[in-house]
Formats: sequence, C-alpha cells, structure tokens
Amino acid sequence: MDFLRNLLSRTLGLGREKPEKVLDELTLDGVSRFMQSEKCRNVVCIVGAGISTSAGIPDFRSPGTGLYANLQSYNLPYPEAIFEINYFKQHPEPFFALARELYPGQFKPTVCHYFIRLLKEKGLLLRCYTQNIDTLERVAGLDQEDLVEAHGTFFTSHCLGSSCKKQYTLDWMKEKIFSTVTPKCDKCQSLVKPDIVFFGESLPPRFFTLMQSDFQKVDLLIIMGTSLQVQPFASLVSRVPTNTPRLLINKEKTGQSDPFMSLMGLSTGMDFDSEKAYRDVAWLGECDEGCTALADLLGWKNELEELVKKEHSAIDAKSGQAGEAGASPSPPRAGATASLSTPPAKPGSSTQKESDAGSKAE
Repeated sequence: MDFLRNLLSRTLGLGREKPEKVLDELTLDGVSRFMQSEKCRNVVCIVGAGISTSAGIPDFRSPGTGLYANLQSYNLPYPEAIFEINYFKQHPEPFFALARELYPGQFKPTVCHYFIRLLKEKGLLLRCYTQNIDTLERVAGLDQEDLVEAHGTFFTSHCLGSSCKKQYTLDWMKEKIFSTVTPKCDKCQSLVKPDIVFFGESLPPRFFTLMQSDFQKVDLLIIMGTSLQVQPFASLVSRVPTNTPRLLINKEKTGQSDPFMSLMGLSTGMDFDSEKAYRDVAWLGECDEGCTALADLLGWKNELEELVKKEHSAIDAKSGQAGEAGASPSPPRAGATASLSTPPAKPGSSTQKESDAGSKAE
C-alpha cells in the first residue's frame, strides 16, 4: 500500500517536489562535488553481492563458477532448495555442509566495504542497507546501528522450536558447524538456524522500521553491486525524495524504469540516459574500482588505501595468532564455491530475495 501511495502521488504530482537538477553534471565528478558541498549531509548506501566478489565470494548464477553451478554434491531436488526454510527444516545437513566452506571470518572486506567505513568516519553515512549475509560490513568497522542487514545475519541464531526460540551466539554456531554436528537447541533439542532470511521467511522488522525514516532524510543514495530486480529491497531506490541524487556503481545499469510503465507515465525507476534524466548517475565497472575513483575525486584515495592496508594486516595478524593457537578453521580450499551473500530469488517464491545479481550481479 505504501508503494502504491508513493506511485500515485508521484504520477499525479500530489505533495511532491518538482524535479530539479541538483548535480552540476550527471557524472562521478558531479557526484563528488555534491558530496563536498553543504547540501550533502546524509548518505545512504544500498549494497548487494557485487561488493563482496573481490573478497573471493562469487555470485550465484555465473556459469561454472557461481554457487548454484557447484551444488551437485548435496543431492538437492533443485539448487534453491538449500536456502528454502521448509526444505531446511527437513534436511538441514546440506546447508550446514555449505556453511562450513563459506563461514564468515574466512574472507576480508573489500575496498568497497572500507569506502563505506570512510563515509561513516567522515560523518556522512546515515545507514548502509545490505542484502549480504557475509558480515563483511561489520568486519570492516560498521556497527549494528550503521547497518540494516535486510536478509539477516550469521551473528545470531535462534532455536526453531515454536515455544522456545532460544538465541545463540556466533561462537556457539561456529563450534557446531565446524564439529560437523547439526546444531540442536540445548534446551529443547529443536533445530537451531542462523538468523539469515531463507525463502519463505519475512525480512527483519528493522528493515521496514528504519526505511520509513532514513529515506526521508537522505541527501545522496549510493547503490553498489546489486541488480535491483526483486522486492522489497529494490523498492528502496524509489523511496528517496524527488530531488535526491542517486549513484549506481555496478557492472551494468540496473534499476531503470520499465519501458511500458514509463510510457504510461508511471515510471519510478532510475533514468540515466533519457532527455529527462536529471539526478541519476551510473559508473560501470567493478565496485572496488568505482569506489577508488570516487575516493580519488574526493581527495580520500590515499586514506582509503592506507585503511585497507592497515585493516587487512590486522586481520592477517589476528588470523595467524588464532591459527597458532589452533582456534581458527583453515581457509577454504582453492576454487571452493563461496557465498554468504543472500541467495537469489527462486522464480515464483513467496518471499524473494535480491539476488544473484547483485550480482550478485553483479
């Protein structure tokens, strides 16, 4: 209903600002100048799997290398079943076997993750909305308050018993997964599941609550590594005020208006190329390269490079110490399929997630 209300108000021009060009030019340079002005105080990032691929976490559907191309060993009825809640309740073993290979902590945050951290340190980040469940935003230095983990997180787990729901920690779940024991509740012996959103489950209430307030305050929306094809995550792009600039950093243009809807005057997507384009900018390429280019224009490039170097060194040192103590699992084998980004939507699924694309797209 909220989406339809916004759609009608935009179409009929009720209670909305007149479209006005805020950027002096629709380029990355124009975005950087806007970010350095007094007009830009609150930046919201919405990100998908494309920001994690350079960390070694591939997408879902890339032929030969995507997650779904490498699930034959789990004897699934179809690839998406490994992320379906009903299948998981009956056959949890394939998911936990996959989780052993892809568990958070085995990968380092990317340049893109640390660019978002810099936005926070510069006082510009209002919130980061992520589809990913790889926890790399947290590893990069974002706090829970900085994040909306739209498709859940591995940081906590809960018992699936209807009258129990006991919560468990990341360390508890990690111990179970790496001891090849199917996690069962200490209290009622029901199955325990990480708090990631499976097909058939609702998104966290935090997503809907903060969405209402954050997107009224946002001065700049940065979209990275997501295909914006599946609701409700994709709808975030249309929730910003009429004159809020939107920057897409991605391998391909996405989130654009459907031609048929545009013909009817019901366009709510992004517009990069038409004569009416006035606020949307697309930078096409790898997310890390796009963030580096923007950081360079902002005068942050050296700071970003030093941050990545320092943080990666700290992670290596910590990993080495843990390895010597015998407390850390070995890194994934070469070529292991990986991804703790949110699974792509299954066609026809009641609860679809933003997907491979992001590509995962991404």
